[in-house]
Amino acid sequence: MDKIADQKRAVQYLYPPIDPFDQRMLDVGQGHQIYVEQCGDPNGIPVVVLHGGPGGGCSPAMRRYFDPHVYRVILFDQRGCGRSRPHASVINNTTWHLVEDIERIRRTLGIEQWCVFGGSWGATLSLIYAQEHPDRVLRMILRGVFLMTRVELDWFYGGGAGKFWPETWGRFVSLIPSDERDDLIRAYNRRLFSGDLSQETRYARAWSAWENALASIHSNGSSGESPGEYARAFARLENHYFINGGFLEFDGQILAHMGRISHIPAVIVQGRYDMICPPSSAYRLAELWPACQLKMIRNAGHALSEPGISSELVRVMDQIAEEVL
Repeated sequence: MDKIADQKRAVQYLYPPIDPFDQRMLDVGQGHQIYVEQCGDPNGIPVVVLHGGPGGGCSPAMRRYFDPHVYRVILFDQRGCGRSRPHASVINNTTWHLVEDIERIRRTLGIEQWCVFGGSWGATLSLIYAQEHPDRVLRMILRGVFLMTRVELDWFYGGGAGKFWPETWGRFVSLIPSDERDDLIRAYNRRLFSGDLSQETRYARAWSAWENALASIHSNGSSGESPGEYARAFARLENHYFINGGFLEFDGQILAHMGRISHIPAVIVQGRYDMICPPSSAYRLAELWPACQLKMIRNAGHALSEPGISSELVRVMDQIAEEVL
């Protein structure tokens, strides 16, 4: 979702490019190694960045939302994607594995508490992590809220968003026989895990294209073809998590457990015209969160690289730096 044209316009709001001062592969067990990097000030305010997807991986642009003289920025590729290994693997890959991975990173780096910054699926994971470990979270900064509910999945994979993008939706649906279209997540699952690499890659590209095409408010309904390796990891992991309801105990779990983190200061930055994660989820979340500020960004969609979203996230992080220091 970061590889779209808006990035060129959003970049003016970001801090200059920066290289990590630490890069490592961390063995987290169950056959997985995850890529972890740190940049900015080693003695600064720690902030962990949780990327979207699942399966999206982190990018160098994600380092640039934070003042490098103030923040110690920790990025990592979640299990199975980016530079983490094994690539595109869903074995021992659940929300609860990822929550434990985040804690392992925190302990390994000797951090007591940190800010948690996440968008889309990264917002989902941020919320679940914080609800499990509220004592470890200083602040939360969320973008494009996704609560991993059946209603949200039905919106995006059941034809809701498709009513606004019928031609794009038509391309996504056309690869599936008509008698399987009542459950597109399951239909794609059969093909993404068929064991035939060429078929998996073909359907992975179609799965990724549907989401990428709707990420920006300036979209024309099409997106460039993703590299096969990236698309396969992204689509397989996302589908794996979605078909399992995010591995939550029940639908609506995040909202039901908001009492655990209602005291943690938070800011939600939400695109008013987010087609992937509609604003109603962010609104419902903020209603249950006394310590939360909801920032609705007009003329913005879902992508992190939307100019309005980028500028607001940088402003929020600068403001937090002033308050904490």
